[in-house]
Amino acid sequence: MQTETRPDTDSTSTAKLSKIEILARKNTEAELGGGQKRIDSQHAKGKLTARERIALLVDEGSFEEIGKFVMHRTRDFGLDKEHYLGDGVVTGYGTIEGRLVYVFAQDFTVFGGALSETHAEKICKLMDLAMQNGAPIIGLNDSGGARIQEGVLSLAGYADIFYRNTKASGVIPQLSAIMGPCAGGAVYSPAITDFIFMVENTSYMFVTGPNVVKTVTHESVTAEELGGASTHSTKSGVTHFACENELACIQHLKRLLSYIPQNCEEDPTMLPYEPGQDEARPSLNGIIPENPNQPYDMREVIEELVDMGSFMEVHKNFAENIVVGFARIGGRSIGIVGNQPAVLAGVLDINASTKAARFVRFCDCFNVPLLVLEDVPGFLPGTDQEWNGIITNGAKLLFAFCEATVPRVTVITRKAYGGAYDVMNSKHIGADLNYAWPSAEIAVMGASGAAEIIFKREIAEADDPQAKLQEKVQDYTEKFANPYRAAHRGYIDEVIMPDRTRQKLIRAFGMLENKVATMPKKKHGNIPL
Repeated sequence: MQTETRPDTDSTSTAKLSKIEILARKNTEAELGGGQKRIDSQHAKGKLTARERIALLVDEGSFEEIGKFVMHRTRDFGLDKEHYLGDGVVTGYGTIEGRLVYVFAQDFTVFGGALSETHAEKICKLMDLAMQNGAPIIGLNDSGGARIQEGVLSLAGYADIFYRNTKASGVIPQLSAIMGPCAGGAVYSPAITDFIFMVENTSYMFVTGPNVVKTVTHESVTAEELGGASTHSTKSGVTHFACENELACIQHLKRLLSYIPQNCEEDPTMLPYEPGQDEARPSLNGIIPENPNQPYDMREVIEELVDMGSFMEVHKNFAENIVVGFARIGGRSIGIVGNQPAVLAGVLDINASTKAARFVRFCDCFNVPLLVLEDVPGFLPGTDQEWNGIITNGAKLLFAFCEATVPRVTVITRKAYGGAYDVMNSKHIGADLNYAWPSAEIAVMGASGAAEIIFKREIAEADDPQAKLQEKVQDYTEKFANPYRAAHRGYIDEVIMPDRTRQKLIRAFGMLENKVATMPKKKHGNIPL
């Protein structure tokens, strides 16, 4: 932290100035943050200032600042001689595409963005306003952590923020952009929010930094390796979006906002859509390979089904065996969860289950309908998965779907095996409409494994066991590896041609738009965390 000293803003040097001049001077001083030298240092690191970030985020001329002249109250460790108007965070409200939002941006030029008692009070005041007025809150984080000189006052400030994050969860959207360091207690507020954005090479998040890690575990690791955007977007899944620079980060944030409503009482904005046009997608008829073990890219299916260019993938580089994201179908905002046969054959594992469960719960919080594209051979077997809790982690996804009351539509494109069939938004756990393509295989397991178990003795006693196995596999396939038994039972509402899927979905979500579902009265469920 730099130690450039600024004069107390209440000094007698203002005595000869008019009241208007004093206000103008204070405004100028507040807008300089830690001073031009530190602003230049921020730019030299490839980072924007707090005010520059806000200017890029909100509609031009719409930002109204709150708490511009707030100063810290600490007198220990020389802080009585160092004051900065705003105290290291810019807070206020504005609009994005005409929609009200509340924004705070931490100012790294002031005490390294460190959080103080008054810094926290400004953020808490803003969060209270956002809750009272039902609008999203966006945090642009760039802070070295707690202001050590304030001790427990700073820690209390963090806890005040965490408490409000938790109360606001599911009530208003909370978005966090990590634009610089975010260490120690500072990471927990973003972790509670709905989505986290990070900037490659200039932002990082960790509970304990590289020096502490080296002391305790003797591991040598850089800040980027320990908690950079690449690490958290691929290994931990902490961040949902890793962006190449700050401008891209802010643009991503604004785009995400376009898919979600202001609060839990509203619906996402519906874009204009002209019904009656040709919605056939002939390429889908040939997208499923003849060989059931051959992969294909579920993203190609998604792109054909959604409005052109509307798919915004979330957690793209984490748990790639499942694809989640926002899109529009017929102008309507929807959330998509799709198994990805191109990665690990689309199996559900621990990371895929938790990734999808979190996304499903967000969509349900904010009235975003859900489309599930299913091609799942089951859960990933192995000691690593079992010992690390695939049972409870898989149950999170099951719980999330069961609990969701938004419109829910499933399309089975190919495999729907075993318990994973149940988990992936089956009719039995409350899905509204379940479609299947003719290529769908709905069974307890794959034909080969099933035949080996059911006809084990018969195969063993055969003159040619391999030929007998193939015969039984073919027999099982004809009886079970298709969508028709499930359709006979009503578990599938309709077996549809792939090229008609988009039309079916437009009509289905239109039909379900006024869905009302009530849950049993309770305080809240106990999700298997």
